[in-house]
Amino acid sequence: MGVLNVTPDSFSDGGLYQSVEQAVDRVGVMIDEGVDIIDIGGESTRPGSIPPTPNEELDRVLPILEAVRTHFDIPISIDTSTPEVMRAALRCKISMINDVRALQRSGAVEAIGDEALVVLMHMQGTPQTMQVNPRYTDVVKDVWTFLSNRISAVETAGVAKNRLILDPGFGFGKTLAQNLQLIQELPKFLSLGCPVMVGLSRKSSIRQLATDLIAGSVAGALASVSLGAKIVRVHDVGATVSALSVWRELGVSKLGAV
Repeated sequence: MGVLNVTPDSFSDGGLYQSVEQAVDRVGVMIDEGVDIIDIGGESTRPGSIPPTPNEELDRVLPILEAVRTHFDIPISIDTSTPEVMRAALRCKISMINDVRALQRSGAVEAIGDEALVVLMHMQGTPQTMQVNPRYTDVVKDVWTFLSNRISAVETAGVAKNRLILDPGFGFGKTLAQNLQLIQELPKFLSLGCPVMVGLSRKSSIRQLATDLIAGSVAGALASVSLGAKIVRVHDVGATVSALSVWRELGVSKLGAV
């Protein structure tokens, strides 16, 4: 999954792809690099960010979403928690809704339609507060329980489980040690019966561990896939695709101890 943030303030690429022309050019590059899904987002969820209004988010996302759909035949994900944006994006025939708030906003479950896949992500607190001393009794158990409860809630609301993808929410209310523990125990989340998506790319944990941000992000993606992740959400598509291609050709099933 290739990231396309169409925001002025995202932590890594804010302001780079706000115009239709910039966004279409970027998607073309990612397709050439081997991307499978384009994830378009109009709300920055970096620590301390201020959420846009629904109309602001729509104004950022819709022109670019429509242009990408017109120019390319590629599955599109919309990175949003806002029901109004979900409904508008579904009219553009998107394939996936990627919700960092796991469909907890009022009206979100009703807005997702009947066909698109849905990513349910864990976040402790809000983007404004999530990195202020995050605490857990047991981070793996707590995140596992949250995701299990969200599966049950959306199934009860009539959403088929085979539409759901889970994201432990790396960097969303977690310390470096907590993020590492979640990665190391990623296989536990497979027991919930849904595919797992991982978004480590350029996160603060990678910045703390690696002097080369791209190399560190690619290493995180490889480790995640080796431990069972079915989707990796990345900024650096070409580098990640190349690394995964070599790894697969070598026939390596495990990367060893993480």
